[in-house]
Amino acid sequence: MRILLVEDDRMIGQGIVNALKDAAYAVDWVTDGATAIESTAAETYDLILLDLGLPQPEGLEVLRNLRPREKVPVIIVTARDEVDDRVTGLDLGADDYLVKPFEVRELLARMRAVLRRQGGGGQSVLSNGVVSLDPETREARTETAACALTAREFALLRALLTRPGTILTRSDLERHIYGWNEEVESNVVEFLIHAVRRKLGAEVIRNVRGVGWMVARDGR
Repeated sequence: MRILLVEDDRMIGQGIVNALKDAAYAVDWVTDGATAIESTAAETYDLILLDLGLPQPEGLEVLRNLRPREKVPVIIVTARDEVDDRVTGLDLGADDYLVKPFEVRELLARMRAVLRRQGGGGQSVLSNGVVSLDPETREARTETAACALTAREFALLRALLTRPGTILTRSDLERHIYGWNEEVESNVVEFLIHAVRRKLGAEVIRNVRGVGWMVARDGR
C-alpha cells in the first residue's frame, strides 16, 4: 500500500516515514505543494497525508487542486487546531483531520479507518476464505497455520488480499513494498513469496507463469 506524505518539517517527516515503513507501508515523501501535485499526477496512491503549512503552494491549495481529479483519501496532519481550519479542510474534501502533536498509533488507526471507509484495504481483517490477515497485528492465519509476518511479507500479502482474484505483476508488488529512493533488491518478490508460502502453505499464493501472482477470490 503506497502513501504520499506531504510534510516540510524534516524532523516530523522523517519520524512519520519511519513509522509508516515499520507499519509495512511504502511511502513517498515530498516537502512542498507543487511537488505533491506533480507526484499525484505521476503516481497512484492509496492515501495522502497532507500538512497545511507548506511552501509553493500551501496545503489547502493542494487539496483544492486534487479534489476535482483525484478521489484518493486525504488525511490533513497539521499544527493548525482552529475550528475554522478544520471546517475548511473537511469541506474541501479531506477525509480526516489530525492535529500535531499526535501519537503514531492514532495516526495509523485513523489511516486504517479512512481506508476502511474507502474500501481500500483498511479492513479490520482481510480474507479471501483461504488466508486472513490482521493489519493491526500483522498476523496471518489459515485453517492449519498462524504466524506473524515481517513488514515486507505483510506488505506483499496485503497487496494481494486487497485485490483477490487479480494477477499482480512484479512491478505491481514492488510498488507496494518500496518507496522512492529505495533500492529494489533483486528477486525480492520471489523471496517474500517463498517466505509466506513456507509459513502458510504453498496454496496461499498462486503463480501465473510469465505474468505474476495472485490469491484466490473467495477461496476458489
